[in-house]
Amino acid sequence: MAAVVSALRILVFLYARISEDPLDQRRGVGRQIKDLRRWAIEDIGGEIAGEWVENDRSAHSGEDRPEYDKMMAAALAAAQQPGVRVVVGAYHPSRLWRQRVERAQAIEDLRTVKAFVGFESGGYFNMAKASDRSQLANLGESDTAESEVKSERVQRAALERAEEGRANGKVAYGWKRTYLHDEQGKVTGFEDSEHPEQAAIVREIVKRLLSGDTLFAITRDLNDRGVPSPGAGQQRKRRAIGQAEDGSRWSDTSVKKIATRRANIAIRCYKGDEYPAAWPALISTEQHLRVVDLFAGRGDQVTRPGQRMHLLSWGEVCTCGPCSGPIRVALRGNMKRGIRKPTYVCDGKGCVGRNEQALDDYIEAIAVEVLCDPEAADIFKGDDSAALAALERAEALRIRQSEAADDYADGILTREQLRRITQKLTREIAEAQAEAKRLQPVDLTALDGLIGPQAREKWPKLTVHQKRRALEALKFRVRIHPSSIRGPRFDHTTIDVGWHGRELAE
Repeated sequence: MAAVVSALRILVFLYARISEDPLDQRRGVGRQIKDLRRWAIEDIGGEIAGEWVENDRSAHSGEDRPEYDKMMAAALAAAQQPGVRVVVGAYHPSRLWRQRVERAQAIEDLRTVKAFVGFESGGYFNMAKASDRSQLANLGESDTAESEVKSERVQRAALERAEEGRANGKVAYGWKRTYLHDEQGKVTGFEDSEHPEQAAIVREIVKRLLSGDTLFAITRDLNDRGVPSPGAGQQRKRRAIGQAEDGSRWSDTSVKKIATRRANIAIRCYKGDEYPAAWPALISTEQHLRVVDLFAGRGDQVTRPGQRMHLLSWGEVCTCGPCSGPIRVALRGNMKRGIRKPTYVCDGKGCVGRNEQALDDYIEAIAVEVLCDPEAADIFKGDDSAALAALERAEALRIRQSEAADDYADGILTREQLRRITQKLTREIAEAQAEAKRLQPVDLTALDGLIGPQAREKWPKLTVHQKRRALEALKFRVRIHPSSIRGPRFDHTTIDVGWHGRELAE
């Protein structure tokens, strides 16, 4: 009786990849798949078991390759079926692997299931044979070496650009690029200068943040006005939730990044080091330090709409006379008559209480008179070099804190060392911020356009948060003392008020 030999099925698993395709046109991977289909059927004589494609994804940088992982899992599973020969196919070895460890692991995995590896550009390897595995490993080593040499060359060029203060990649928001050409028309370099419209938006964002505007309000206003965001018109593979298709909308994150980046003061950053930039600064160093300190001091609270509903509650501006405790707002009034009104009260012992609207009107009237003083501009002038130095020290400490976190991630520091360093630096940052606040003469950015007779007209148009920022800039201090007067009448004689140049009476 003749033996029956079952036909061997050849299953070809096709994988295509290209490292760079910023416009997501997919032409490179499309050509690879087209050629691979012909190769699998005509040259290998197999049937295509599946196609896996990864576009604009590097195999050398170590980023995830989910389609490659799926392909390998499917191939290894199929290779364990009886009567099946599995072939992993790609256009070239470099399309499959660039890293030594990843290539060695794949070769070992495919060896255990006796699979094959083939390339349309040439080469067919049986992973069950040691000689074939050695040839494939040696062939791939040249790809790895090529990638490493290219990476070193790219990094050296990037460092050179940083040392020269030149931008890396496309021009940043706020500047425009002019290319330089030689006599033959060949590009020899470029210069970045201010972009008239974008630079104005950067300055507006910083100015409004320092004057008390919130991220939420600024973001909404920019979008309502139709101001294009930094990513407008750029091709992206993925967009944030809520973003327009053309990327024209601003977000809280994009506004914050624009406001706090070191590039605004002509600083070029590269791998933790800083270099003088070749482009012009858009804001002053003082403005940059203050806006960075604003976010460092308030954290995520800056992004909350309606974050301040009451002018004098909490903080240092208004305190209780008897116990020096903070002031909060509560509803107080005659329960029988159903009249309960917002009232400033002592948060601790309830020592004092004042009608919110009456006290706000009283303090705001004093603030407007102070701002309208003909000598106000001279009064508020002062040397802020000491305050600026304290802010610079706080920023340097924050950088050290970030570097410590990187050292922990790299295994240089232990968890306990990181904890101790973080605690110490956090305390020193808070001390530097407090010193800067104490030494700062007056934050004129919060009073922009308010000093002078125009204050009477502009003050009512400010939000509660902007008014509070102005009071803080003027260093207003309000102390509420108990009053013997009963009823709704406001007793201003029990309210002590001081500001810059006029201290509270002890």
